[in-house]
Amino acid sequence: MNYDLDFRYRRALQPDALCTVATATQAVVDAMQDARNAGVDPARDPATILLARHVGRIALGNPADATYEEDLPLRRQCLTRIDELKSKPALVALARRGIGYDPEAKRAFHREARSALRIAARHLGLDHDQYDLRNNMAGPAVSGEITLHADEIYIQVTTSSFGHGREVMFRRCKGRQDYRGERNNFCDIAVLVDPVRFTALVTRETGLTITRRQPELV
Repeated sequence: MNYDLDFRYRRALQPDALCTVATATQAVVDAMQDARNAGVDPARDPATILLARHVGRIALGNPADATYEEDLPLRRQCLTRIDELKSKPALVALARRGIGYDPEAKRAFHREARSALRIAARHLGLDHDQYDLRNNMAGPAVSGEITLHADEIYIQVTTSSFGHGREVMFRRCKGRQDYRGERNNFCDIAVLVDPVRFTALVTRETGLTITRRQPELV
């Protein structure tokens, strides 16, 4: 399966942080790899082309935040792709892509993982005050971890330690001070972004009982 995400399109539309030839060139390399991962020819990818033009302009001493009328068709294509990708799970694409040594991708990964865990919590019958959600950014070479810790369930997302297809670890626990818990279970990150499927897996493997709060009577 091919995966795409809006990361390179957004970077191409706003490349002002890429103010040296080195950083702009690396952005082109990253965009080319992202395009290949998505099954897109980099030579026809609007984000890659825009970023390549940006390298040349930086090399000529032009300001990093300048815009050019000749780029308008490519910019429109990038905006169209961003709109098309809004309904697709960026978290899966980021995990497949890899985020080591890319701080912008790491921030996006943590943001998307927190969102996916909040949705999973609702499906597991947890209100926002019934769990802790925390981040460990860790070092530049790794993804870090995003952890949901409730009274009976502990879920952690990372691409660094568990391996491909095992990006999500979950286990039963006994309170929010229990950091060891029971047996570890693993699943692919694509399962997490399907909350119905993930809920079924968690309840089957851990025996967790879902108890939903009844609405208060006024």
